[in-house]
Amino acid sequence: MKRKHIIALLCALLCGSANVMAQKYKLTAIEREQIVIDNRYADDAKGAEFLKPYKAKVDSVMSPVVGTSAKYMRSHAPESELSNLLSDIMVWGGKIYAETPDIGLYNLGGIRAALPAGVVTYGDILNIAPFENKICFLTLNGEQLTNLFRRLGKGHGTGVSKGLKVVYKDRELVSITYNGEPVTADKTYRIATIDYLIQGNDGYKELRNGSMLVSPRDAYANTRNIIADYFREKAAAGEQVDAQIEGRVVSE
Repeated sequence: MKRKHIIALLCALLCGSANVMAQKYKLTAIEREQIVIDNRYADDAKGAEFLKPYKAKVDSVMSPVVGTSAKYMRSHAPESELSNLLSDIMVWGGKIYAETPDIGLYNLGGIRAALPAGVVTYGDILNIAPFENKICFLTLNGEQLTNLFRRLGKGHGTGVSKGLKVVYKDRELVSITYNGEPVTADKTYRIATIDYLIQGNDGYKELRNGSMLVSPRDAYANTRNIIADYFREKAAAGEQVDAQIEGRVVSE
């Protein structure tokens, strides 16, 4: 019997079984149970032995050290060390794709954990950036950039890279400058950010109007890989990763 005939026969048998079961059984209730996964069974020798090979695999991925952090950093509005750092890393990551971005943006909602002080592992980076977001690049003119920050002032804010200064009062945009110069409609700005935002998510609708989009799809483009490599580069140079609150986003 040919392979395709075997596959067809199996499909028929499975479908037939499903139909019989559908006729025999009727859904009467749905129940749910919360299963807590914590360290309460840490001393269970049998459980530990069962999990041992899986733990070894997870540890091999999560435990390698990528660098060190000068201090504990967490994300918060209107500006934080961690959101500044990640936005700067977006600009730094441009060199991997022969891009020279003017501005890096990283949404506060996408930062899912704090950065510990001292030794930083790949697992720490994964906790901060757990999603499958990839770096991307696009161009906005000054009017679009202004409209973007006007909208973001109504929401949860955003991380911005060095050189940009955005001032709000009562959540209304007051001014926006880049390298000390006012952002004007006749200028264009190359943006480095994540693909989730260029779809207009999390209040970044203006990014959908950008031009000259470059959106790498290779596996390396995942933001956690770029963040980890930034830490590795700093470590290779004997430097700790650090960031400051610098008045990039001001809310009066």
